[in-house]
Amino acid sequence: MLHPLPDGTLAKLAALDAAAEGTVRAGMLLPWANVAVETELPRLGLRHTVFHHARLVPASRTTAIDTSFWHGLREASVHALDSLSHIPLDTVMLACTSAGFTDGPPLPSGVVTAFDALLRALTDAAVARVVLVTPYPTPVTEAEAAALTEAGMEVLAHASLGLTDGYPEVPPGQILALVEQLPEAAVEAAGAIVLSCTGWHTLPAVAELEHRFGKPVISSNLAMALLATRAPAGVGP
Repeated sequence: MLHPLPDGTLAKLAALDAAAEGTVRAGMLLPWANVAVETELPRLGLRHTVFHHARLVPASRTTAIDTSFWHGLREASVHALDSLSHIPLDTVMLACTSAGFTDGPPLPSGVVTAFDALLRALTDAAVARVVLVTPYPTPVTEAEAAALTEAGMEVLAHASLGLTDGYPEVPPGQILALVEQLPEAAVEAAGAIVLSCTGWHTLPAVAELEHRFGKPVISSNLAMALLATRAPAGVGP
């Protein structure tokens, strides 16, 4: 039976990690300019979940999100995964959310995206109605809202910063202000607040938002951590 997260996403994550019967190893295929994932995951204090990183360099050598960036990450995943081939991994994730709801070359078998992790976190929390906040340009945010809707979620409202790059520089206060721009009725009716994108530092804002609005806040990085903690140890992708 599925249950919501009454104690918040961080508490749920800690409980899943504590209940693990062995060490879970997650391979993280990381966009080459992303510093937020490697900053935030260690701060979660997980004892039984280990993250191994390999960097993805798109052929375009760009950092701003666009078609060449998303396609380049997907194409680079094959070689990055090979660099982790001597590590017994239980799950592998492409640590990019927008690459999960845009098109591009197929990923290696068994690799999931941060967007897939978001969907899994929402499903496991029995959340069907969300509000969505991103740093992306409006068309990309709208594409994600459409992808969430196609997956069975109801997106009650969304807001974005309109940025194509520079996500690590977004301060926590700007994330809080962005959520506050959402219609009050939509936030009240939502089962969770989604902070999409692995590239901005959302961890400082999560607890404050959960306290302020009294509902789970699920970021892309927390969703990937939740997915990793739920992976059975010793069962590779």
